[in-house]
Amino acid sequence: MMSFPLTEKLSGSKSRSINLLMSFIHDDFLLSNDQAVKLYHEFAKDEPVLDFHNHLPPDEIANNRRFENLAEAWLEADHYKWRAMRANGTPEELVTGNGDPKEKFLAWSATIPHTLGNPLYHWTHLELKRCFGIDTLLSPNTAEQIWEQANEKLKQDDCSACGLLERFKVKTLCTTDDPATGTEFHQSIAKNSQVQTKVFPTYRPDRAWGVEDATNFIDWVSRLEEISEIRISDLNDYLEALAKRVNHFHSIGSRLSDHAFLQCFAEFPSEEKARNIFQKSIDGKNANPEEAAQFGSFILLYLCKLYRAKNWTMQIHLGALRNNSSRLMNCFGADAGGDSIGDLPQANKMSAFLNKLEEEDALPKTIFYNVNPADNLTIATMLGNFQGEVPGKMQFGSGWWHLDQRDGMNEQLKTLANVGLLSRFVGMLTDSRSFLSFPRHEYFRRILCNLLGEWMQDGFVPNDFELIGDLAKRICYENSRNYLELEREI
Repeated sequence: MMSFPLTEKLSGSKSRSINLLMSFIHDDFLLSNDQAVKLYHEFAKDEPVLDFHNHLPPDEIANNRRFENLAEAWLEADHYKWRAMRANGTPEELVTGNGDPKEKFLAWSATIPHTLGNPLYHWTHLELKRCFGIDTLLSPNTAEQIWEQANEKLKQDDCSACGLLERFKVKTLCTTDDPATGTEFHQSIAKNSQVQTKVFPTYRPDRAWGVEDATNFIDWVSRLEEISEIRISDLNDYLEALAKRVNHFHSIGSRLSDHAFLQCFAEFPSEEKARNIFQKSIDGKNANPEEAAQFGSFILLYLCKLYRAKNWTMQIHLGALRNNSSRLMNCFGADAGGDSIGDLPQANKMSAFLNKLEEEDALPKTIFYNVNPADNLTIATMLGNFQGEVPGKMQFGSGWWHLDQRDGMNEQLKTLANVGLLSRFVGMLTDSRSFLSFPRHEYFRRILCNLLGEWMQDGFVPNDFELIGDLAKRICYENSRNYLELEREI
């Protein structure tokens, strides 16, 4: 714990001590000792942000969206909040339904006092303070006041989509983009000198191997055909169209792909087999699970060769069991908050997948994000088998989704430090659909500095601020900038 009382002894600042006593989100929030305080305030706090994985809509950046009210800015597409609201008994009309925006906000205000211990409580109050200057704790008693204050603030330029990016020093941002959709908004952003943040697409081809559902696959292939301007009649045409979209994404600055798997692909078929599976699907017949896994393996191996040739980074989100509730899926669709941690074994398939890529000279720089804490050591040690060429080539990514909280982040950091190189870690990302979510970088930085500060205090690492401070600073920004190589002229 801190070795000083919360008085003006702290940094010699009486006003700061008063702030500590009055505000939940105070200057040293989550920082438990002197070393952590110094690491955060002198090394981590002021670093810029490189948010290399999020789900922000590029059209809203291109059009500099203005938000009408706090419900619109805060509750749209936020399945974290939706899950909490459902757990609190909120009617679905006020979660994903067509309820009045203010009523939705009031429902969230009634939920938030019940989220103590959940990162939503921290994120909510960090966002209120950093985005709107509001120190008041959100509750049914304060909801009306906060609604009025935040809505008034939302009228200001620095609370528009681009204004928020600039306020939070977001130097570079990477959205998540289906290759069968257009990139006109990214191109518009790149030409707009008023947008200070560099915004790049990320190639997310998860539907490219969706042959188990022939109807949806045919629809996706048709859209790929249209956007690529390649008539797709066989597997060769299909591969050409996928490659053309990779080339296009690269030409406008993309240097990342992204993929989500319950388990890694590990059943690599012959080209003839893949050709037959493709033909079966576009003829309207669903592939069986074995065929779908084989086709996914074939397509991803092909894409990985392209990624490696272009020095891209591949991101893999591993282990989420999605769309568990057919009720939510039928009413809302995917991303409704019906996803949880999967518990399938990962080691053997991950080993076969990475080994095949390495054998084929197709293993790009790769970041694995894990959602099951039981797999932390398995994944981190597996990545160590395939390091080489560049520092930190194989990255154990930050705590993701259900692990995107203090304990999850701490365990990810400690696992990486124990079996890899924490000093090469590329750090935090928001993985969010909200423009108000950038204080999550601050949240991560405080957790990182607190862990390092505890290590310094305990003598686990040297009590050397030049050494440990430099480590913290690099994890916050410099490592990701050097690793991803995004911040250069295109």
